[in-house]
Amino acid sequence: MDTKVRYEIEFPINSSPQLLYQYISSPSGLQEWFADRVNSRGEFFTFEWNNSEEHARLCSKKTGEKVKFKWVDEDKNDTEYYFEIRILEDEITKDVSLMIVDFAEEDEMDESIKLWGNQVSDLKHIIGSV
Repeated sequence: MDTKVRYEIEFPINSSPQLLYQYISSPSGLQEWFADRVNSRGEFFTFEWNNSEEHARLCSKKTGEKVKFKWVDEDKNDTEYYFEIRILEDEITKDVSLMIVDFAEEDEMDESIKLWGNQVSDLKHIIGSV
């Protein structure tokens, strides 16, 4: 298996950080834009896309600012890969954006970035930030 490469992408979004945080930190919020189904048991989350399941552990969060999920194996042990969603707010202009940190294999990088773009576009539509 190829080694995955870390990347960051930023999406401007017209929303309050408080509203955005609800959509990035709760199973119900994530299910509206990120995955087909999202369930949680404590710190462990199950994400479903097209009948495929992935499991992650919510390893850190800061209310109103960020969440970080570490992908776990079938024994619920952390892998080296994670994804993080941070809410950034410019102190002067009050412009808000989402910063996504994720990993992808080099030959799948463009596809992964497009997927995040589509998901964030869905989020913008849901919150009326289009």
